[in-house]
Amino acid sequence: MTNAAEFRSFAADLLAWMDAVGEGNNVADRFPTLAWRLFGLQSECVSPLRDLCRARGIARDALRDWRDIPVVPTRAFKEFSITSLSPDQQTAEFRSSQTTGRDFSRCSHDPESLALYERSALTWFRVAQGLRPGDRRRVLVLTPPKAEAPHSSLVHMFDLICRAHGDEGSAFLSAGDSTGAWVLAAEAAWAALREAAAGSTPVLLLGTAFSFVHLLEGRPTGQPPVRLPTGSFVLETGGYKGRSRELPKSDLHAALGKALGLAPQCVRTEYGMCELSSQAYDTFRGDPPAGPRVFRFPPWARAVVVSPETGREVADGESGLLRVYDLANVRSVLAIETEDLAVRCGAGFELLGRAARAEPRGCSLMPAAT
Repeated sequence: MTNAAEFRSFAADLLAWMDAVGEGNNVADRFPTLAWRLFGLQSECVSPLRDLCRARGIARDALRDWRDIPVVPTRAFKEFSITSLSPDQQTAEFRSSQTTGRDFSRCSHDPESLALYERSALTWFRVAQGLRPGDRRRVLVLTPPKAEAPHSSLVHMFDLICRAHGDEGSAFLSAGDSTGAWVLAAEAAWAALREAAAGSTPVLLLGTAFSFVHLLEGRPTGQPPVRLPTGSFVLETGGYKGRSRELPKSDLHAALGKALGLAPQCVRTEYGMCELSSQAYDTFRGDPPAGPRVFRFPPWARAVVVSPETGREVADGESGLLRVYDLANVRSVLAIETEDLAVRCGAGFELLGRAARAEPRGCSLMPAAT
């Protein structure tokens, strides 16, 4: 079996590339080379991937393009231990859901792979949202703190952002109940927003889509719109299915903008999942709010939209299943096939929603009504 030192060497090279991107340096694209290198390691050390390659007669040297690297569907993370780490090396585990009777996906980390996950998440968050390492904001999070949701990759990321950029007034504004569901303290959230609006420090308001529905529904009667300070923005991470009322994304974002005094481009969306170590963020394709929202991953992750019938990449403007090739998935597998439908938009994608018969994913099942 491949020595852990080879994974460590790969991670060091990837981290150097991440740092260069984070510093705004114009560096050469290293993705194809690093993808082949990582697949070589994973195809030897991740048992389910090794078995898949053997069953299909896939030899690394016979592949011609990194898009031909075999993908692992997200549902496989519910059935297999997809990791190169032995049980005694696993010190952290992210899970897709803990609130339904369905099995949940598991993604394991050791301290080194978790540190790489954190560097990936924070570096691209800063680049995508225009923040610098020393910037401080009032970070208000509509989830429980990490201690109450230790297996949520989303909460882990929010905690990371809060520690890196939050001021002394930053807070987590939900709590976990006896079932593990997340209950928003709507009154406390609005009080925190009103306090922030009276100051000049920009606010980062982070949460799932359904948490924002609860926020809007819990707004005190007769309260005038809150106008958050210049530089504030909302980051919504999706999540409705399996939980009560849904709002179209455009309606939710419009309602948040109106309630918080924010322009359309200040209400933003993240795309991620526990099986990935990198996240995608959206921008308007055209002047906001015109045109679709196009998501983009960092340079060390690639989105590929494929035909469900052929498995081949679709043409620009066509729709299909979303695959993500994520180099930050060092200790699991780099090539993931999601159950999400998307439209190819150049190097990015427009998210359409879940494929038919796909199960609701992750944090979409977590929030509960107050």
